[in-house]
Amino acid sequence: MKVAIISDIHDNLVNLEKCLAWSKANAVAAVICCGDIVNSETLDYLAKNFKGTIYLVRGNLEIYREIEVQQYSNINYLGLANIFTLDNKKIGVCHQPDLIKEIIRQGQCDYIFYGHTHQPWLKQENSVKIVNPGTLGGVFYKASFAVLDTETGELELKLLELI
Repeated sequence: MKVAIISDIHDNLVNLEKCLAWSKANAVAAVICCGDIVNSETLDYLAKNFKGTIYLVRGNLEIYREIEVQQYSNINYLGLANIFTLDNKKIGVCHQPDLIKEIIRQGQCDYIFYGHTHQPWLKQENSVKIVNPGTLGGVFYKASFAVLDTETGELELKLLELI
């Protein structure tokens, strides 16, 4: 299964549209969003324009109300930080990097995805891959996202301008 990991959209609908179009063309089945969607319009656009399952954590700059998320049947809202299983992989997700330690305390993960810094980053800590997909909004760094193939374990960071 292919999974797109996005973060820090900051209401950049042009970049979100381009990422979702690429995701559709490349048979992406799920999206993990590491927060900072920001407003209700962007939340609505994401939910209505991606037909697969969306796993979403709250970022520090969200201005949509949490109750709004409930109207979208394809969004699994995970609060500030959480662990879930996707295609037999244990995945931790949060927005702010200081929550990574809390995820690690909750249990063993194969992957931990986070956002907030806008800097694309990938590191291996013991058996856990810790990944920041960067900023889809293109704030401070070039717009980027990550793609995980859960069957092969292949994980890559992608620059939006190169897709």
